[in-house]
Amino acid sequence: MAASPTVSDLHNASGHDAPGTFVSGEALMGLRHLARRGVSPGTRTLAGLPGGIVTRRRGRGSEPDDVRLWSEGDDRRHIDRNATARTGQLHVRTHHDERDRAVVLLADFRPSMLFGTRRALRSVAAAEALALLGWRIVGDGGRVGLVVANAGEPAVTRPASGERAMTAVTGALALAHARALDAPGSADPPLDPLLGIAQGLLPSGGHLVIASALDAPGPEFDRSLTLLAERLSIRLILVSDAFERLRPPGFYPFALADGRRGAVRADRRDTGNGDAADPRLVAYARQGIEGLRLDVEAGPEAYAPLMERLDAVL
Repeated sequence: MAASPTVSDLHNASGHDAPGTFVSGEALMGLRHLARRGVSPGTRTLAGLPGGIVTRRRGRGSEPDDVRLWSEGDDRRHIDRNATARTGQLHVRTHHDERDRAVVLLADFRPSMLFGTRRALRSVAAAEALALLGWRIVGDGGRVGLVVANAGEPAVTRPASGERAMTAVTGALALAHARALDAPGSADPPLDPLLGIAQGLLPSGGHLVIASALDAPGPEFDRSLTLLAERLSIRLILVSDAFERLRPPGFYPFALADGRRGAVRADRRDTGNGDAADPRLVAYARQGIEGLRLDVEAGPEAYAPLMERLDAVL
């Protein structure tokens, strides 16, 4: 029996990566402009998330930002007396929001995520969505870090700010995904140990965003997630393949990475309204852990507004 192909073999087979199979660091870096499109609107509606509408913050922050010459329309309360007295001209002091957002992105690249029937693997869609969210966070002055769950040792990137942080995050996503594809097939390890790693990277009140299909998360996952939600703000991106939502009955052939092949019989599965909330998201929402469904077949153009909505509640 011939050996299963490696990541290098697949790269060399046709001279380019199989569409929807590989995570490209360059492609994730290229999502920056898509992520920043439409930033800071006057109001943002949150379809599927509680709270209705998020509005732009009123007033000014308390952290000094700059001192500049007075211009028509400036608030007299912001006049900087020292600079005005020193120069003989009216100066005003500007301020910025002192909020320091620290966000850890948890990407699930375990074996069950290396599956997809439309456009891309679920793992690829998770990487795209998290990269879009990461670009929004650093664009607003926040810090972003990464934890990647896979069959082996998790990849960890500490929270940092700016483009350099996203260069590290996108590179780590691409490398971890390539290693996940090249690893021998195995059962999914539990996700709950990754929650502890993420907690160690964040201050109290920090934010954790998990992108996963939540297949076999482990017997302690729900308990650990509930306890962690008392210390951190947690959001879920539930990655969903079209086959999971509408599955015609029949026999489906499969092939595994180790060369084994077979067929499995599947009964019809139809969740009905494609916009209906996933029961798991509804259950987590009752515990204060909000989330949204990410349809793999939709692609980054459709993910961008979803990540904007998620960013608004972080």
